[in-house]
Amino acid sequence: MHAPVDLAAAVHATLPASLHWRGEPNDWVRVTRPGMRLHSFLEGPQFSPDGALWCVDVPYGRILRVDAAGEWSVVHSGDGQPHGLALLPDGAFAVTDYRHGLLRYDPRGGSMSVICARGAEGPFRGLSDVARGEGGDLWFTDPGRTSLSDPTGRLYRLRPGAQQPECVLDTIPYPNGVALSPDGRHVYVAATRANAVWRLFADSPDAGPPMAGVWTQLSGGLGPDGIAVHPRGFVAVAHGQAGRAWVFDPLGDVVARVRTPGGTWTTSVAWFPDGRRLAIVDAQTAALYAIDLARVLDRIPA
Repeated sequence: MHAPVDLAAAVHATLPASLHWRGEPNDWVRVTRPGMRLHSFLEGPQFSPDGALWCVDVPYGRILRVDAAGEWSVVHSGDGQPHGLALLPDGAFAVTDYRHGLLRYDPRGGSMSVICARGAEGPFRGLSDVARGEGGDLWFTDPGRTSLSDPTGRLYRLRPGAQQPECVLDTIPYPNGVALSPDGRHVYVAATRANAVWRLFADSPDAGPPMAGVWTQLSGGLGPDGIAVHPRGFVAVAHGQAGRAWVFDPLGDVVARVRTPGGTWTTSVAWFPDGRRLAIVDAQTAALYAIDLARVLDRIPA
């Protein structure tokens, strides 16, 4: 055991006013933030090999890129509601879109194409996040509007070459962030409306649904949102509507609580390519926060 530390992140980059959405609130905003006007709602950070950070603007169908100097650009705009990104080996991105399903975005030509729009059970309810395993499998969550009163959210797995994804679990109260352990053995899923992170084996030895358990239980806020796993196995979790992110060691003990001083809508996290810093997205202030955790992580044996 080690004593957790309490830290505050600093602003890395903020969406400029020139890129704020100026139109009327759409259906997504009216349902998820009644009575509010949002100029953006940022999610899904992913780093590309050139060091740029990519993210999505959920209600307004935009994919954004932030270069190493902190300059923002809109690289795609459409009628979807993108929630998550996963970098593919060829430089394209898998995109989970609440309206359109699992998509593929190619930055080189700007094309967006459908990978799949339904499972064997029927159309998706509304996808949230996606993660890619080392073998090429895509794991993605389908929460729709599920919750504790309707715990039927789904976790899917799309294997390379498959035309249709497998439904791995269908009993999750709002499955949200998803990530894999460095060795690919375990899958972490944010059960947002249960305020918990679940863990299960990627390849279950049993027939039927895999055994899933609560890996860590949070309290307060809305619940865990995005998840990012460090190469050494540390797990970062964005705590939605709590203004903080948590960092756990591979056993699930808390290493650090990282606060975002600006807002409370912490949606997602990503490790910088240097393995030292953690990026945290706050949708309330349209800000990307960053914190150097090298000294914290280095004191814990691998």
